[in-house]
Amino acid sequence: LGAVGVVHYGWYKVISDEYQVEISIVEQLYNFINGEYIPPSLNQYIDVFEPAIGKVYAQVADSNSDDVENAFRFAENAFSGWSELTVKERADFLNRIADGIESRLDEFAYYESKDTGKPITQARTVDIPRAIANLRFFSEYVHSFDFESNLTDDISKNKVVRSPLGVVGCISPWNLPLYLFSWKIAPALIAGNTVLAKPSELTPYTAYKLGEICQDSGLPSGVLNIIHGQGSIAGDAMISHPKIKAVSFTGGTATGKLIAEKTASSFKKLSLEMGGKNPAIIFSDCNYDKMLEIVIRSSFSNQGQVCLCSSRLLIEKSIYDKFKKDFISRVSGLIVGDPNDEETQFGAVSSQAHYNKILDYIILGKQEGGEILLGGNAVKINGRCKDGYFIEPTIFQGLKNSCQTNQDEIFGPVV
Repeated sequence: LGAVGVVHYGWYKVISDEYQVEISIVEQLYNFINGEYIPPSLNQYIDVFEPAIGKVYAQVADSNSDDVENAFRFAENAFSGWSELTVKERADFLNRIADGIESRLDEFAYYESKDTGKPITQARTVDIPRAIANLRFFSEYVHSFDFESNLTDDISKNKVVRSPLGVVGCISPWNLPLYLFSWKIAPALIAGNTVLAKPSELTPYTAYKLGEICQDSGLPSGVLNIIHGQGSIAGDAMISHPKIKAVSFTGGTATGKLIAEKTASSFKKLSLEMGGKNPAIIFSDCNYDKMLEIVIRSSFSNQGQVCLCSSRLLIEKSIYDKFKKDFISRVSGLIVGDPNDEETQFGAVSSQAHYNKILDYIILGKQEGGEILLGGNAVKINGRCKDGYFIEPTIFQGLKNSCQTNQDEIFGPVV
């Protein structure tokens, strides 16, 4: 159906009966290259689902190595001008981007909630404000960063000069989309690098809309290029590119290991933030009420889909029974529901594949001898969310430390 501004559409036709024809419009999300929205070279797209309803609401560019190369050329051309700006000039651009997001905070929170299934209250109070704060933090911190330093004594004089590398790659995950996307691109940009950034193809929408903010802020073309697509294709083309000098990645451990292996011979600089299986250790001399509040939040925020979540709880024996009773009581009171509802505290998990993975781990936990104290089931929500990917907050006890459930990162609402 063509284009309206930077909003691009495909179409589907559904014949509901012999008298009616319903047209459903699906937005197509293009790459943002050299300051413009550009369709992928092969004109191929990936369906993007809204987890809360289990239905496609957009299609995102399925980019390949040609798209990456195109973006790289523009980033390389932009590097000289961007790196020669003063730190203050680069900081001003980042602050303008932060201001632009802030002026559309509610809109971006809606997009983030729709894309991920998280409660809109969390997107509005945590995800989008943190993305804004990331940009402003690095804009301020850079003024105290030593790009040049001297190490001098009576014997020798040494000078350390830190210079921008050139074009760098940033690959961010699906659980905290704009929050972690901004956490990667902000330090790379403020240091004078130009960036190829790939958000997750599962949750691409706020990164896609960030291109509009960059245009409005006057960010020079080619400085930030946003490439969408699969990790195995677009992501692989980025990490394999011989002239991309560094890669920052947040995601699964297996993928991070693969990136390290593929880049070893080129000596690219790497920043890899991968999985964890984090314990919270609770002693009897704690501030009990404060501890309980924090552990509930650290276990089940974002439906347990945070690399910092407390997925294992180790409790001193003398308070075990009291903690178990209170923890179950409080967690059972969490409101699971439509992410658009202001009262919802616990939304959908971010994809059907991940939903199935979590339920499989719950089955495995029972097979390994765990006792479910709370939850353990899929949740059916009435109304528009009847086909969404909802799982109850789940609490096990009695699992051995060596069992797979206690060793693998489930990355969901299971402790």
